[in-house]
Amino acid sequence: MSKAVPSEKLLYLDPSLSFAERARDLISRMTLEEKVGLMNHPAHGIPRLNIPAYNYWSEALHGVARNGRATVFPQAIAMAATWDKELIFKVATAISDEGRAKYHAALRRNGYTDLYQGLTFWSPNVNIFRDPRWGRGQETWGEDPFFTGEMASAYVKGLQGDHPKYLKAAACAKHYAVHSGPEKDRHTFNAIVTKRELYDTYLPAFKKLVMEAKVESVMGAYNRTLDEVCCASKLLLDDILRGEWGFDGHVVSDCMALSDFHLNHKVTNDAAESAALALQHGCDLGCDHVFNEIPEAINRGLITEADVDRSLERTLGTRFKLGMFDPEEDVPFTSISTDVVACEEHRQLAYRTATESVVLLKNKNNILPIKPSTKKIYVTGPTAASMEVLLGNYYGFNNQMITLLEGLAGRIPEGMGMEYTSGAMLKHPREIKHTWAPTMAQTADFAIVCAGLSSFLEGEEGESLLSPQNGDRESISLPQSQIDYIKELSIHGVKIVLVLTGGSPIALGEVEDMVDAILFVWYPGMEGGRAVADVLFGDVSPAGKLPLTFPKSLDQLPAFDDYSMNGRTYRYMTEEPLYPFGFGLSYSRFEYSDLQLDKTNPALGDSLNVSLTLTNSGASDPGLSRVEASAEVAQFYLTDIHASTVVPLHHLIGFERVVLKAGESRILKFTITPEMMSFFNDEGKLTLEPGEFRLEVGGCSPSKRGQELGAPRPVTAVFEVK
Repeated sequence: MSKAVPSEKLLYLDPSLSFAERARDLISRMTLEEKVGLMNHPAHGIPRLNIPAYNYWSEALHGVARNGRATVFPQAIAMAATWDKELIFKVATAISDEGRAKYHAALRRNGYTDLYQGLTFWSPNVNIFRDPRWGRGQETWGEDPFFTGEMASAYVKGLQGDHPKYLKAAACAKHYAVHSGPEKDRHTFNAIVTKRELYDTYLPAFKKLVMEAKVESVMGAYNRTLDEVCCASKLLLDDILRGEWGFDGHVVSDCMALSDFHLNHKVTNDAAESAALALQHGCDLGCDHVFNEIPEAINRGLITEADVDRSLERTLGTRFKLGMFDPEEDVPFTSISTDVVACEEHRQLAYRTATESVVLLKNKNNILPIKPSTKKIYVTGPTAASMEVLLGNYYGFNNQMITLLEGLAGRIPEGMGMEYTSGAMLKHPREIKHTWAPTMAQTADFAIVCAGLSSFLEGEEGESLLSPQNGDRESISLPQSQIDYIKELSIHGVKIVLVLTGGSPIALGEVEDMVDAILFVWYPGMEGGRAVADVLFGDVSPAGKLPLTFPKSLDQLPAFDDYSMNGRTYRYMTEEPLYPFGFGLSYSRFEYSDLQLDKTNPALGDSLNVSLTLTNSGASDPGLSRVEASAEVAQFYLTDIHASTVVPLHHLIGFERVVLKAGESRILKFTITPEMMSFFNDEGKLTLEPGEFRLEVGGCSPSKRGQELGAPRPVTAVFEVK
C-alpha cells in the first residue's frame, strides 16, 4: 500500500535545504517496497513522488562509454604515460561535458535515463598494476601508488567539477581493494597481504581520491581481502574507508559481487543473508538483484529498515548533489548542448593526449624521426589497419577513427613512396607461408611494423576472444606469429621501426635486437593514427614515460596469485628489467644539473627544499627534428637507506612535466615533506625515523638499465635526518 504524498510543503524539493535534509525527507515518504526499488543499480521510478527511474551504471574510463557516439580518448594506461596531470584534468572535464549533454538529452527524450546514460561514472580504476599478466591492467594508472593517486585525482576532479554546490558528474574509485587479477579467480580469491603492504601499496591511491579529490563513490571488489568479502569488509569499509578517511559518499558493489557472497565465497547461506551482510558494513548500492531480498532479511531480524534508510541517504545524496531533483535553471550543467559530443575541440584534445602518451623505447642511430630524404616506407603488421587497437576496453564510438595506417597515409609527404600489407596475423600463423612481404620491405628505406596486443588478447573476464585465461595473458611475449614475421623481415636485412600497441608490458626477447626503433603507443584512441604518424615524422617529439616496469620475462616475477609485493614493480624488484618504470626517450637530449638542498641535516619532522636545473641541450641528431620545443618529465625518487623494516628500494615522491626549447634551461623547485620521508611499519602505521636518505632526480626511475638505454644522467644527493 502506497503512502499518500502529504499536502504540506515537500521539503525534498526545497533547494534551500541541505542535501542530507532533503534526502531524509524524501526517504520518510517512501514505503519499504519503494525503498528497495532504489537499492539496485537500475533504481525504479516513484511516479507519485515525481522520482524518475535512474540507472547508476555508467562508464567513462577514457571517454563516455557504451552510450553511442563520443570522443574516444586513449586508454587509461596511455593517459598515465603522459605524466601530465593538467592534461588529464582537461580530458576528464571534456568527458563530463559529454556525459552531461547525453544525460540531459536522454532525460528530455524519455523522462528517465537507462543503462550507461547516467551521471554516476564507474571510473577511474585505481587498482595497482602489480603483474603484467593481468588483462585489466590497461584500465589502471600503472604500478606506483603515489603516481596513481596523483593522476587519478586529476581525473576525478575533472569529472566532478568544482562547482560549490553541485557535482558535474560522480566519479567512482574502484575496485576496493587488493584487486588485480587473476581474472578467472576474482569471484573466489582471498587476497592475503600484510598490514604494511596494504597501507604501503594497495590503499594510498584510494585514500588520495577519498580525502583530497573527494571522490563521490567507491566500488567494492569481487574478491575477499584478509578473509573478508570486500563489499562487506569491516576492515575496508567500516574501519578504514568511513572510519580513518571519513568517506561520506556511497559504496557500490561490483556487478554480481553480492551474489558471490553465497554462491562462491560461501560466507553466507543465501541472498537474504548476503544483502544483510552488505548493508551492515556499508555497501549502499547493489549491481545485481541481491538487495531485492532486503524485506526477507528484515523479516528474519538480520537488519532493520533503518539500515536501508542509512544507505539510501548516501545514494540519494549523490543524486541530489548531481541536481537531479532541482529545477534545470538552478543546475549549471543542464545547458551543455549535445553539440559538445565528439566536437572538434575534444578531438584535438584526444590527439594531444595520444601524442603525449607515445613512449620511445629505442632509437638506434637516430633512425627516427623519419627524414625528409626518405624515399619509401613499408607499412606492415597485424595492427596497422586495426580499429580494435585504438579502443582498448570500456570505450565509446566515433565515426572518425584513425588507424595507424590511415595516420601514416595522411601524413606522408608528396613524393615519398609507401606500400602496405598486413604480413602477419595477430596470433595465428599465416595460411600462406611465402609472401611478397620481405621483398616489398627490402625496396623501402625501412619497414614500420605495427604489432603488439589488442583487446582480443587482454581484457576483463570473458571479454578477450583469443585469451585462454579469461582476459589475462599466459605469456607476456609477443605472439609467435608476430615474432616469426619480424624475424622473417630481419633475416632479409630490413631495417625495422616497431610500433607496439597494448595495455600492458611486452617482453620482447630476441625481437629487441632485431629492430632499430621501438615506439610503445598503447591503445591510443580515435586520433591514434594521426598522433603516432606525427611522432614518427618528427612533428612532435616523444615525451611519454612508462607508468610501469617491463620485465624481461615471467621468470623475473612471483606467482600471479601471490599478492605480496616482494619482487614486484620498480619499488621492490631487484631483477634488471627490460625497460624500467619512468623510462622514455626523446628526440632531444636533456641534462640534469646543480642539485641543491637547503639543509644537509634536517631535523626530524622538518621539510627539505630542493632545487635543480633542467636543460634541453638540443636534438640528438641536429636538424632532423622539426619541433620547436620538447617535453621532459623530471622524476623525484627517495630512498630510505637504513629503515627499521622493509621499505621500497626507492619510491616516487614527485614529478613535473617541463616543456623546453632547444638550449633552454629551467630551475625546478621541490619540497620533500616529512610524510615523504616516512614509511608504513609492520602494523600499517605511518612512521618517521631519523637516518640517511638518498634523493635522485632524473628522467627515469633509479636503475643502471635506464642509463644503458639512454636515459639522462640523474642528479643525486644524500642527506641525514637527525
